[in-house]
Amino acid sequence: MSELSPEAIVAATARRDAAVLGNASALPVTRAMFDELMVGCYAPAAFVPVRGEGSRVWDQHGRMYIDFAAGVAVSALGHGHPVMIRALTDQARLLWHVSNWFTNEPALRLARRLVDHTFAERVFFCNSGAEANEAALKLARRYAHDRFGDQKIRVISTHNSFHGRTLFTVTAGGQAKYASGFGPNPAGITHIAYNDVAALEREFEAAGDDICAVILEPMQGEGGMIPGTQEFLHAARRLCTAHHALLILDEIQSGMGRTGALFSYMQKGIVPDILTSAKGLGGGFPIGALLTTSEIASVFGVGVHGTTYGGNPLACAVAGAVFDVVNTIEVLDGVKARHALFMEGLKAINVRRRVFRELRGEGVWLGCELDAPWQGKSMDVVRAAGDAGLMLLVAGPDVVRIAPSLVISLDEILEGLARLETALGRALT
Repeated sequence: MSELSPEAIVAATARRDAAVLGNASALPVTRAMFDELMVGCYAPAAFVPVRGEGSRVWDQHGRMYIDFAAGVAVSALGHGHPVMIRALTDQARLLWHVSNWFTNEPALRLARRLVDHTFAERVFFCNSGAEANEAALKLARRYAHDRFGDQKIRVISTHNSFHGRTLFTVTAGGQAKYASGFGPNPAGITHIAYNDVAALEREFEAAGDDICAVILEPMQGEGGMIPGTQEFLHAARRLCTAHHALLILDEIQSGMGRTGALFSYMQKGIVPDILTSAKGLGGGFPIGALLTTSEIASVFGVGVHGTTYGGNPLACAVAGAVFDVVNTIEVLDGVKARHALFMEGLKAINVRRRVFRELRGEGVWLGCELDAPWQGKSMDVVRAAGDAGLMLLVAGPDVVRIAPSLVISLDEILEGLARLETALGRALT
């Protein structure tokens, strides 16, 4: 190759098509390849999903699974929703990527939807929840710096929270197991117990002038599916306002219809200064967003923050289609109806098997805390669920988490609950 002219090299490499290199989609694949080829950050299930429709998924061997996981609360409309397919294919014929040296129509249309239907006046698009929270924390510190001085840097978060895997967000998250070994971690972050109003008040009394932000999940997801109390969330809003701190609501999981409202804050009687969204926003296509006011956003001038793929036309076209389906009375009321069906079914299982200490959650975002004899066995339940043909999640060692599509059918709910009961019988003996 080195003896060829530059023109010949270009011509030769340009002809490396499927006929020359082989058809990658026909390459035989096994689960063992994950352990051979991938960085070991995950421990995926023994089966490999290959196709999905609605809330049903099929593996390589044609076995069907009911999906109660939805890609960790991501696949808001399930698998293969026709509205999403149409949006993606239509946009794929037009424009895939231009970067933020240019804007594009799908991004502006999605921004208009988010501004028109929330408290927000400005939107920043990125690619994930971690990026959205990273941007939110940077924005809060930059705003405090520019408005009040460089001493106002402290961030209040909560134990057992989860805000992403960047160094800043993993430090803000209240779980040491995710943050240890990467130090030195960003300074100025304090953690208090979730729902502890007195602890929050003490922090503001001690250092209110130095606090730039409080970051909270309206309901802790990874931390055990713990709903935020009205008292706690309202205290956070009151104290932030009194001390010129920003209230950041992490709605990565709770947003986009998951709890029966477009965003969970709309059910809580508070309005944040910054809101972050991802997961269900794209319905399975990677996208994240930061929502805030014009005044706060003004400190992010040109070049202060950015991301190459943020506002990608494909992602924004799909997210716009998801938004238009989710933000309807039919879907949001349907989430509340599905919550009632799930709770009725889970309570019936518990009457027969006595395995749950508590059932909690909102909308189609539910936590089933295992009773004392079964504490620490949530992953055992998930593995047994896979054997029973059910895709399931955990929220810590003691809590089985259910987060299906917002539009999962009645038949899929009933079949999934039956498979869950089978799994409980196998795992908790």
